[in-house]
Amino acid sequence: MRSDKFTRALTLTASLASALAVSAVSPAVSPAAATSTAGTCRVEVEYVDAYDVDENNGDEIRINLAGFMYPGGNRYVAMNNGDRAYSGNFANPVTTIGTTGSALFSLREVTPPAVGQGKELGSVTARGSTCAALATGQTTVIPQHIFGSGYWYYMSLVMTGL
Repeated sequence: MRSDKFTRALTLTASLASALAVSAVSPAVSPAAATSTAGTCRVEVEYVDAYDVDENNGDEIRINLAGFMYPGGNRYVAMNNGDRAYSGNFANPVTTIGTTGSALFSLREVTPPAVGQGKELGSVTARGSTCAALATGQTTVIPQHIFGSGYWYYMSLVMTGL
């Protein structure tokens, strides 16, 4: 009987040792996969802050991304001093760039009732070189102060490695 208990104990010990060895190997593989370099990146507006608007009654703001105006149609985001507008306020301007490309997010002031392209206040560029430095799933913020004659805005983009 002692040999039967001894055999069971050895079998149990061997099974546990095998399970521990497998679990010890698994974490070593996971970080390598998690740190793979991004081949492309998603770039989106995080928010826009108005510190000093051009007009006394506030500015009518849109974002131009690759020739598309956000928000679309004849809409705009009304901003006064101290206001913050999030991506959703602008109908979520977003694009994907590669590690050698770029994307220009242009802040525009429009004049209702026919809002059109308006006047460029300034822009923020998301660069592929920033994307190339990201791991898959990693994010970085691309901030930019936009100053002009009589206005001051702050635009923040978020880039995510894909």
